Amino acid sequence: MENNLNRKSRKLEAILWSIALPGFGQLLNRKYIKGLFLVVLEIIINVMGNFNRIIVLSFNMEIERAIAETNYLWLMFYPCLYFFSIWDAYKDAGGGQKAFAYLPLVFSAYFVTVGLIFSARLTLFGYLIGPMWLPIMFLPIGLAVGGFIRWILLKVYLDETEPDKPS
Repeated sequence: MENNLNRKSRKLEAILWSIALPGFGQLLNRKYIKGLFLVVLEIIINVMGNFNRIIVLSFNMEIERAIAETNYLWLMFYPCLYFFSIWDAYKDAGGGQKAFAYLPLVFSAYFVTVGLIFSARLTLFGYLIGPMWLPIMFLPIGLAVGGFIRWILLKVYLDETEPDKPS
């Protein structure tokens, strides 16, 4: 019981540190080169995309300024880096052993990127949502689509492995 609880705690710890900053989960898992590489890559993309400035402006509801400050060509790399870092840290901590378990995070990266692409012009009830909030709103869609595709693939592949039943 205690050992199983420690494994679950370790996986959650890796996920939460990766959410805080890509690469931290890898450092926690003692994957130092990979962790440092992801931290450096995060800093480069963050600085070049003006992400911290966008976060501050978005929290202060200065959406037009956030859009103007966004370097979309750099910031579009962030969702893939972010979700890969989370998945990789989780996997290195012993998670992700189930078939197609990666799909929800992969599709989250896709949909968050799409949300970023449309963030400068997509409105909700006449209001711009911006380059931080709109991608976040696309996250549950990516999780759901990835989960649904995983469910379909599991159903298809599990049906293939079952022996034919007599009619």
